Amino acid sequence: MLAERFRCPWCLGDPVYRAYHDREWGRPLKNSQKLFEFLILDGAQAGLSWLTILKRREGYRAAFDGFEPGLMARYGDKDIARLMGDSRIIRNRRKIESAIGNARAYLSMMEGRVSFGKWLWDWVDGEPKINHFKTLAEIPASTALSGGISRELRGRGFSFVGPTIIYAFIQAAGLVNDHLLDCFRHPEYQDMREEGHGSC
Repeated sequence: MLAERFRCPWCLGDPVYRAYHDREWGRPLKNSQKLFEFLILDGAQAGLSWLTILKRREGYRAAFDGFEPGLMARYGDKDIARLMGDSRIIRNRRKIESAIGNARAYLSMMEGRVSFGKWLWDWVDGEPKINHFKTLAEIPASTALSGGISRELRGRGFSFVGPTIIYAFIQAAGLVNDHLLDCFRHPEYQDMREEGHGSC
């Protein structure tokens, strides 16, 4: 039964967190606009818990026009004022301005005929990096990979994309799979189940 499955401990204690862990976190995501959404939300998380942002995700989608970069890039002072008054999101001016600037940077990449999704996944040769951590303490806050992506994004005009934020982003988007080895979402655990080993 689902309730008996072992999950990464960080998602326990809240049904919203568990559903996100089970259905989204670590699944390879290659759609450019969805990746852009995750990038903006991870930037919004800075200094906060991910659960805080996750519970406001629908509010963010409504406030930011579905994270449509073409619309966000045209936001001006009136939009910033509107967003600063919107209780559905984190009302931090720097983060709001960053989201708008990142939309513009994203569009610049697309104008250069560089798909954001392809550009990002090229960092891992198109395949997720599968880690084999047994405890949460083993999982790093950032890596050389997240540092490299961070530097490139900053060079392209993105902000709130430091190495730690980017590591959380590539975990969520499945470029790295950091589900613990005993978690039912870890690929090797799934392989064992398919071979008839272990039980849930």
